[in-house]
Amino acid sequence: MSHLQNLLLDALLGTKHVDSAALINIQEQTVCVASPGFNIMPTDVRTLVNGYAKNPLQARREGLYFKEKDYRCVRADESSLYAKNENGGVIIVKTHLYLIVATYNESMFPSVCVEATEKLGEYLRKKGN
Repeated sequence: MSHLQNLLLDALLGTKHVDSAALINIQEQTVCVASPGFNIMPTDVRTLVNGYAKNPLQARREGLYFKEKDYRCVRADESSLYAKNENGGVIIVKTHLYLIVATYNESMFPSVCVEATEKLGEYLRKKGN
């Protein structure tokens, strides 16, 4: 298992308030690593990179369509996007090289998912990633 895979599993899934997570390479528009069973389709990757990473205000106004579900944006800026629906939510944090994508379900605390994802983003930014 790679260092990035370990980081993803320990820092995010280890909280028990992240359902699934992935790291997307922004330049290559590919999934680098993902938690087991979290398959992100290429169309979803393009949506996240082109829709959110390049135009967060549009995502804020229009919401987010991810993995065949509609989400209402509650925050969207240059570094983070938080979106939710009736069954859970998705947190996206942008670093220099990656988008960190973390999801949570209705039985989890969104605030813990946000905190863990933001901390991992901060760690990767400090490392230059």
